[in-house]
Amino acid sequence: MTGVSEWWEAGGREQVGERQLFVRRMGEGPHMTLLHGFPSSSHDWHKVAPALAERHTLLMPDFLGFGASDKPDDHDYSLLEQADFVEALWRADGVTETALVGHDYAVSVVQELLARRADGVLSVELASVHLLNGGLYPDVHRPQPIQLALLDPEQGPQISALATEELFTAGLEPTFPDGYDAAEDSAAIWQAVSRGDGHLISYRLIRYLVDRERNAERWAGALESTDASLAFVWGMLDPISGAHMADRIRERRPDAPLVALEDVGHWPQLEAPDRVVAALLG
Repeated sequence: MTGVSEWWEAGGREQVGERQLFVRRMGEGPHMTLLHGFPSSSHDWHKVAPALAERHTLLMPDFLGFGASDKPDDHDYSLLEQADFVEALWRADGVTETALVGHDYAVSVVQELLARRADGVLSVELASVHLLNGGLYPDVHRPQPIQLALLDPEQGPQISALATEELFTAGLEPTFPDGYDAAEDSAAIWQAVSRGDGHLISYRLIRYLVDRERNAERWAGALESTDASLAFVWGMLDPISGAHMADRIRERRPDAPLVALEDVGHWPQLEAPDRVVAALLG
């Protein structure tokens, strides 16, 4: 496994518009873009990237505000802006077609890209779309109590300022299944979050939940109507977007394959990397 520091050393920060984003690239072959979740970074993909890179050219950015990317403390973060950054990276790399993989936070970025595709304004062809545990339907999504507290205008900044590795990893614990040793994964996520005092802007980043509510109809429509090749890899024990979200997916997209990982929680690519690789390559 690749540590966070090694991961950052193997990639680099690049100018994208007015911001600098960290980008990690690997492999050869058709393009595959992997987009990470909240509150972590592209390092989430480190267990699956080597196998995927045997068949694909991987593009794995850290979103603005995450990991080793810029973390402006006075910025109004937006999922729509994150989609803009993804498109900008594709243009810079000359990508005209890519497989697209999104987890957690990133499923909403993918939904926005699907909506742009439906509007005829997405210049990149999506060879396939794979989605891993995320809040595709806000009315079904079950945020953790700490996430809801971060949304509070008064509590949010205070909680962000008081965050420590111990408190942070304790908050992550329920998202992993019983019996899974999450110590190393949680420490890596904290390292990505706390880089450049990024934990201090957690209350700003969590506003993505508001973005989801505002765009719920547009994004659900894009997911349900797209003719892009669509598939799901789902940790069923996830308390946030697990079996209850999978039920909604099966109801609305019964035609799309859904690999149900019955013993996996919120982080399929960390908890069951071999099975995730098999699903993405299959």
